[in-house]
Amino acid sequence: MFKEKEIMTTKEVAEYLHIHPLTVNRYAREGKIPAFRIGTDWRFHKKHIERWIQEKSGYNFSSTKGNKKRLT
Repeated sequence: MFKEKEIMTTKEVAEYLHIHPLTVNRYAREGKIPAFRIGTDWRFHKKHIERWIQEKSGYNFSSTKGNKKRLT
């Protein structure tokens, strides 16, 4: 059984978020998205990206019933 990939590349994050890779790089450079560098390449931890999405969207996706709940 394969373990889900935890560390993502710029291209993978761009596909995951449905945005252009240059936008992902710009967000990383500006500190708008959680990222770290390995040499000249940006890398992203999937759980941090998912948490960032939750914070930005205002939804709680970890509900036990699977329902999206609006955070107030």
